[in-house]
Amino acid sequence: MTTQKHVRLQHSESVIASMASRIFSAYVQANRIDEKNEDAYIKKATHIAVKMADYADRIVKSDEEFA
Repeated sequence: MTTQKHVRLQHSESVIASMASRIFSAYVQANRIDEKNEDAYIKKATHIAVKMADYADRIVKSDEEFA
């Protein structure tokens, strides 16, 4: 029997998850992923996505941040 997981992400979390999935997909397309290193690449892709989001947040100001 499969255990189901229910996940409810905030908007910023879903944006980062989307970014991470694209990065992870690039690793898959480059044949870098196998069963032994899949978790490591998921973590790596997510850390890169967070780093990119943090950098974008520091250099780009949205309309709400000027109020």
